Amino acid sequence: MSHRTLTAADLVAGYERGHPVLDGASLTVPAGRRLAVLGANGSGKTTLLRCLSGALRPTGGRVAVDGVPLVHSRSGLRAHRQEVQLVLQDPDDQLFSASVAQDVSFGPLNLGLPEDDVRTRVAEALELLAVDALAGRPTHQLSYGERKRVAIAGAVAMRPCVLLLDEPTAGLDPSAVAETLAALARLREHGSTVVMSTHDVDLALRWADDVAVVVDRRVVQGAPGDLLGDDALLARARLERPWALTLGARLRALGLLPDDAALPRDVPGLLSALPDRPGVPT
Repeated sequence: MSHRTLTAADLVAGYERGHPVLDGASLTVPAGRRLAVLGANGSGKTTLLRCLSGALRPTGGRVAVDGVPLVHSRSGLRAHRQEVQLVLQDPDDQLFSASVAQDVSFGPLNLGLPEDDVRTRVAEALELLAVDALAGRPTHQLSYGERKRVAIAGAVAMRPCVLLLDEPTAGLDPSAVAETLAALARLREHGSTVVMSTHDVDLALRWADDVAVVVDRRVVQGAPGDLLGDDALLARARLERPWALTLGARLRALGLLPDDAALPRDVPGLLSALPDRPGVPT
């Protein structure tokens, strides 16, 4: 997997004529980075991901990989989906084969790859998602979290440069969330750029290198600490400020954190930023 930059420029897209969900939305998915896409229900997060993947053709604007525009022809979409893969929120929308291994092999087989290459890709994807022990299991016997990771493995087996994940942690318990995030970390180490849509501002703050907020049918993109600390933007987007930024700002006001230091983004960062003796400014 080689890194490529995925971009969207001035997208107009929707499902009813004259009622766009996105109107002039632009986004850059930087190569090799983790991007979290946030927004309220109905804001257009999934619509944006579907446009980026080629699953939805916008009525205006364009999607491009390394500056080369996506062409919505059979050959153009086939080429695009070897670079960009979308995993839907509900894994049952994507899992349909009798076993895990058969499901993960579906995409590579459709590429016409030799059988040995398909087996290699399937084994690699199952290992990266830590579901290799489930290879022979029927998909309907898996837990919800396992089904989510198997759906991601099916996309990974295509060896895309950019992986688009629609709410990959939604509906998971804390243990399954940790397993999913660990799998995403392994994917990044192996060369995939990962985009995750989520409602979880705390997760976005601690996980992402960049964030994009879908609001008012457009996209505002920037650094996690800047955008998720912008109360006016969060109010427009119907999101809440992450607890780490709220607590960090309060500790800074009390003199327990240096004024020139970036606010912590998670518990380890918060603990390491605190002085050794509580109540004594550093």
